Amino acid sequence: MTARTEHLMKLEQEVGVLIRRVRRVIGERALAVHEELQPASYLMLSYLADHGAMRSSSMAEAFHIDKGAISRQVQHLADLGLVERTRDPEDGRASLVAATDEAVRRLIDVQEHRRKFLDERLGDWDESELAAFADVLHRYNSALNQPTDR
Repeated sequence: MTARTEHLMKLEQEVGVLIRRVRRVIGERALAVHEELQPASYLMLSYLADHGAMRSSSMAEAFHIDKGAISRQVQHLADLGLVERTRDPEDGRASLVAATDEAVRRLIDVQEHRRKFLDERLGDWDESELAAFADVLHRYNSALNQPTDR
């Protein structure tokens, strides 16, 4: 086994740990926003808060899931009072979905809390280490986001 293969195996292992941690954190964040918020819906709500009002079809493209799943999650968010629907001014037959002001406020509170937590846990990392890690992680994500023939 080559050193590169060993490094790739270690990378896969650490990414697996990261994925499990991210899933747990998303569940915790969802509960912090609303006690009945499902983790998948939390991700959609965060996306809406970041990108503004959009059609469900745009969310289906962004999340690479079918419109039916989007519709169910939007309904879940609407039932919790976290999103609102309005008519699309470009096409009155369609509607736009947007995070409510209250949802955005709750998301900001959760994000600030998480940032404080990270700052405490990574307190011994200096700014150059944080920047380097963020840059390498961005490079990793960008490399894996490239289209493939597989």
